[in-house]
Amino acid sequence: MEAAGPGGSAARHTDDLAHWAAGLSWRDVPEPVRRRLSLVLLDTLAVTLAGSRTRGQRALREVWPLPPGDAPVLGGGAVTATDTAAYLNATALVCCELDEGGKYAKGHPAGHAFPAVLALAASLGSSGGTTARALLAGYEVAARFGRATALGAGVHPHGNWGVTGAAAGCAVLLGLPAPQVAAAIDTAAGLPVAGHFDSALDGHRVRDAWMGAAAVSGLAAARLARAGVVRNTGTAALSLGTLLGRFDAPALTEGLGSDWQIGHNYFKRHASCSYTHPAADLALTLRADRRLGALTPHQAVECVDTLDVATHRLAAPLDRTHWDSGLGAMFSVPYAVAAALLDGEVAPATADSTEHERPELFALARKVTVREDPELTARLPRERPTRLTAHFTGGLGTVELTAPHPVGDSEHHPFTAGTLASFLAGLLGDRPLVDTLARLADGLPDADDVGPALRALAGPTTAHAASAASGGTA
Repeated sequence: MEAAGPGGSAARHTDDLAHWAAGLSWRDVPEPVRRRLSLVLLDTLAVTLAGSRTRGQRALREVWPLPPGDAPVLGGGAVTATDTAAYLNATALVCCELDEGGKYAKGHPAGHAFPAVLALAASLGSSGGTTARALLAGYEVAARFGRATALGAGVHPHGNWGVTGAAAGCAVLLGLPAPQVAAAIDTAAGLPVAGHFDSALDGHRVRDAWMGAAAVSGLAAARLARAGVVRNTGTAALSLGTLLGRFDAPALTEGLGSDWQIGHNYFKRHASCSYTHPAADLALTLRADRRLGALTPHQAVECVDTLDVATHRLAAPLDRTHWDSGLGAMFSVPYAVAAALLDGEVAPATADSTEHERPELFALARKVTVREDPELTARLPRERPTRLTAHFTGGLGTVELTAPHPVGDSEHHPFTAGTLASFLAGLLGDRPLVDTLARLADGLPDADDVGPALRALAGPTTAHAASAASGGTA
């Protein structure tokens, strides 16, 4: 019997979304969507490898049990069980705050879906065509649940609505029929993390763990559906719509098959929360216009009186001018503005700098104020605008700059294959490796078995191993 009320609507639209995912044919996917998926996969692989090199991820791997299996821990020098690899890869993907996102999803569809799908595909020896379908289905389902969900005040988007994408992609890999795909998606909607945004502002790495949990929960939901012990009852209306916020079920299927959510994504060029990016972009423009890069850090700080950032309601709470951890820095607009002005970039390593090591960075951040402008908030979600007003000392005047989106948004200086590859080469310090990853991502749909190429990325000689593997498998 169909559930009444909101649950019934959620169940109906989940069924429709699942039928679409189960019947998705790679042959019918438009070429621009295929190219976008390749770029998202390239970005995901490269950013995961970058994250795997951090001190925190190395420490995590040292204490984490690695049961035998065929799924790679990317950059981790190991292959292990599917769930373990999915968890570790998911946390590595998000730890540097460089994972791509979906503007209308208001979060990270690939970050939720791809680690589980890639780990399962490697373990199963799935074909490239099936894996590509699963990745795309996972992305679209996650993004649509993100679009349909308006989280309550203070709820962080990691680990809740996106679990559905991991479940959908894994269900497609397992070859489940549409009713079981719907059961997997609906079950995943009943496995959300209720994480508070302030945990990220406080620099608590539990925020990364929410994504690891999402990957494992997505795998569990797909297996529960395969076993036939769960069904679609529209539970998203309860978990996402009653407990965690509001849920608009019709948004799950609006434009399905024509309005591809992956086409609305954004890539990151700053190692910080995406809400900080427009301010950092404007700071880079200011640095170039006023030749701040030619000054010493002390001189740059001295010539700035105040930096006023007006932004939308999602970014305004990221106003802390002091932080005591790398993640805390990544969720601070003042940090991102100061780093961009002083260094010409917001790099992952900079976030770990202490005030003793970088006194000018902290001093400049203290000159940054952040506030909400209701007129800018009104432009959400289509735009994520910011205005930066810089007041200089010594009679040097005032400069006001505005940006409608962060650079890298699909509608504002979008990354191309070339610009994305160049950025990732700088991030990893290894252009041949990025070229190898690009070939893997481009050729994935034609692979007979994606496992060897993905396992080659476990490292430790990742570049050479992946290059050898990509020749015949991806």
